[in-house]
Amino acid sequence: MKYPRLLSLLLLTLAVAWSFWSLLPSYEPDADADPSVFSTDRAFAHVKNMGQKPHGVGYSAHKEVRQYIVDELKELLLDVQFQEGYTAGDWGNLSRATNILARIPGTDPYGKALVLMSHYDSSPHSSFGASDAGSGVATILEGVRAYTSGETKNKNDIIVLITDAEELGLNGAALFVQQHEWAKEVGLVLNFEARGSGGPSYMLIETNRGNAELIKGFQKAGVSYPVANSLAYSIYKLLPNDTDLTVFREQGDIEGFNFAFIDDHFDYHTALDRPDRLDLPTLKHQGEYLMPLLQHYAQADLTALKSLNDSVYFNMPYYRMLSYPYEMIWPLFIGACLVFISILIIGLRKEKLSVKGMLKGFFPLLGILLVNGLAGYFAWPVITYWYPELGNNLHGFPYNGHGYIYTLAFFSLSICFFFYNRFYAHRTADLIAAPLFLWLLITGLLSHYLAGASFFIVPIYGLLAAWMISMDDQHPNTFVLLLLSLPAILICTPFVVMFPVGLGLKMLIACSLLVSLLFLFALPLLHKTQYMTRLAVLFLFVAISLAVKTHIDSDQSPERPLPTSLLYVEDANKDKAYWASYDAVLSEWNAPFLEKESSRAEVELNNISSKYGTSFNHLVPVESAKRLRLSAPKIRIDKDTLIGDTRYLDLCISPTRNVNRLEVYTNEVGLKKAIIKGVKLKDYYLENRQTDRLFTHFISDNEDTEIQLEWPEGQELELTLYEASTDLVNYPGSGVSVRPEIEIPMPFVLNDALLWTKTYRFE
Repeated sequence: MKYPRLLSLLLLTLAVAWSFWSLLPSYEPDADADPSVFSTDRAFAHVKNMGQKPHGVGYSAHKEVRQYIVDELKELLLDVQFQEGYTAGDWGNLSRATNILARIPGTDPYGKALVLMSHYDSSPHSSFGASDAGSGVATILEGVRAYTSGETKNKNDIIVLITDAEELGLNGAALFVQQHEWAKEVGLVLNFEARGSGGPSYMLIETNRGNAELIKGFQKAGVSYPVANSLAYSIYKLLPNDTDLTVFREQGDIEGFNFAFIDDHFDYHTALDRPDRLDLPTLKHQGEYLMPLLQHYAQADLTALKSLNDSVYFNMPYYRMLSYPYEMIWPLFIGACLVFISILIIGLRKEKLSVKGMLKGFFPLLGILLVNGLAGYFAWPVITYWYPELGNNLHGFPYNGHGYIYTLAFFSLSICFFFYNRFYAHRTADLIAAPLFLWLLITGLLSHYLAGASFFIVPIYGLLAAWMISMDDQHPNTFVLLLLSLPAILICTPFVVMFPVGLGLKMLIACSLLVSLLFLFALPLLHKTQYMTRLAVLFLFVAISLAVKTHIDSDQSPERPLPTSLLYVEDANKDKAYWASYDAVLSEWNAPFLEKESSRAEVELNNISSKYGTSFNHLVPVESAKRLRLSAPKIRIDKDTLIGDTRYLDLCISPTRNVNRLEVYTNEVGLKKAIIKGVKLKDYYLENRQTDRLFTHFISDNEDTEIQLEWPEGQELELTLYEASTDLVNYPGSGVSVRPEIEIPMPFVLNDALLWTKTYRFE
């Protein structure tokens, strides 16, 4: 065949593309689909209806969304009930949660129940909650409608649980697990979540024991587009990101599956989390998970899901999902090492390998890792220096973030071709030894420290085979070499994008190093190609072109608005007021309020809680004549007494204006007990608080906050109150107008707020 290497390169490119295409189902309009089939269009109609307004706990639209869900469940002829109560979770975030529940009885009254779960509250303040988690609620509503339209009778009871106050601290889930009688009957949970508005949905397992039985069941269910690997869950367990399902696992010892999409992370918890930003293939992917799993686990034995054994698992095009037990990790690794040593000895004996040649093979290997590693390490600091407005993006993933990923990926490829082109005259077999040694070292370390990632051993066997062929044949069949590189390409290539998308662009180094390491699997195929120089130049040109395009896309627009923040703060202790902002770069909207900076020493407001511990970057005193004079809350002391060596204090804080949250801080007093609105804060939480924050009460219906505290005699207690409402924009006398279209409220922080603060001392 003429030009076999050129054709193999084209096929290799298609394989890379296939590794991404295979992750998501294609979407076609299906509003008229058979009633027993999950319809993406019908599910999206629910998303549109629920995502019209921000509907966090305490906001008016919160009740509207709840009523919509109830009406839809009743339309399915289900009996709906509510569970309401206060919880504070593990984070000291108190709220009144109202869960929505319905139950489809099964034919086996003695079996366990299957729970379909998502949450209906949006992130406080500005998020429309279309993806997070309107998409999850819509998936369940449409899935239950499709399932009940069929003729199959479920063996197990099916519980529909739409939780509340998930965004505040998984409060609704905790309320169900701790207090609802149905919680003891649950055998498995399917939880639907979102951390963005697009991309494939990842399956993550929650279990206190082994995952072997869950993986078997998942594979038996026959999910068409599984995106799941044991590495992702190993990383997930190390991160501080929990879901409602975490509560079931930790407090109820109940297993389950999370399904969450994370791409377009810049929409997460913002005013951009609207229905029009949700990708329909992504919504369809959620349905592709739900329907086969619902049909399978509605009939399966939910009492036999616990296991002491773990499985390594990963998805791959065509094969869907592959797995093997943890017991195979070290035999597979040792086997690969033995094969490596055997080929090495044979190659040296037959003079197909040379020690000098193999040692030289470390030069291009170390070269690409050094250059690409440095490029990935410094990429994000350079980007944020060049574009300081990215400091306003707390997600760590800007609107043009994919452009930076692709730019760095193609640059890294260019470096790989450039370095190995310098060693064109060397024997391919000699050059492969160093990459194999490195990959075996990496896999050995992963097998020991991060066992879920040990499936990287699978493509290593392909590289071992390619190494052996390269020694025995001066002109090996390029298509055989291509075939041997496919496991690495099809399994690992999506990680190049997944890591920086999931962990933020601070992890661009993972992109550049992964590209370098994956290149090594194709080295037997690529080394002797006569196009290496041209490909190096081509990929560098593509990288430069992508960098230019990414720069063009860095401008603000209604589709790419700048997150901004502004607060009005009254300090009753000092009888002063301030304008404050978290912004790294001010905008035309908030700059007029923040032109003259104040001294950091005169203001102590940087301890207001936020997801990423973000502090104010700007503080400006307000002239006395322009102060808004916020109405202070009423403080009523119901008990203040000393019994033995313990001081007892009961007080009630009543708002005198419409507020959204109350945050209470203490000094380092040794609190023995704290009860907020009848909810006792956990002893472990009190003993291990990392800040002075005691609790945050997310207020509904302008309710009072009742506090009961106990602490040792002789210690002075300081209570600092931060009472906030998020109605700064257009508040009478504030002078703050609605943002222009190219700005949105900054997420994850208290924003657009009127904040009143004062400290009370009890000696």
